[in-house]
Amino acid sequence: MSRVAAVTVAGADFAADLSGALFWERERLLVVSDLHLEKGSSFAMRGVLLPPYDTVATLDRLAAVIRRFDPRTVIALGDSFHDRDAHNRLCARDREALSGLQAGRRWIWISGNHDPAPPSGLGGLVATEWEIGGIVFRHEPTGAFGEIAGHLHPKARVSARGRSMERRCFASDGARMVMPAFGAFAGGLSIRNGAFARIFSADFTAHVLGHSRLHAIAASRCC
Repeated sequence: MSRVAAVTVAGADFAADLSGALFWERERLLVVSDLHLEKGSSFAMRGVLLPPYDTVATLDRLAAVIRRFDPRTVIALGDSFHDRDAHNRLCARDREALSGLQAGRRWIWISGNHDPAPPSGLGGLVATEWEIGGIVFRHEPTGAFGEIAGHLHPKARVSARGRSMERRCFASDGARMVMPAFGAFAGGLSIRNGAFARIFSADFTAHVLGHSRLHAIAASRCC
């Protein structure tokens, strides 16, 4: 089964990947959102012990997506780092891995609410938003036409055959999109939450990340 699904945003054709990444072939552009690197170490400092492998797991998944699509440009849609000091807690191995992913391509860090000033010392450009071909990439969604954003970590609960599953998803009505969180430890917000109603004026589609493919389901059908 194909691990990608064709989706259109404001007339532009994208491939939504099962990993939660988005690829725009015309621009050779890969988009990921809400990596939340070093979330585990951030929680550990507050006495909440999580397995300390979120950064390496997230970077490994990102490396696999980059190998498949070989993008010319990568945009990270904000909250790439879980807090303002997270980049300083990256170990040497993870810094080297990130540098390797950036080699030979343009890399754009969009600032988020967790990382309003992403570190320029880790390579790439830093911006509050980025526009390419009429599509605007930013962290927090505004509901504007042609917008691709993150921040909300959309997830959908679907019931079938007496069972239910909850999965991350892309949320889109064809005019705008909210991307799922890519980070290994990132949580999620139900697409039935009022935050999505303020972005989408009518029913929209949840492109749900299943076990082996994406499932396009009307948000109104989700629990």
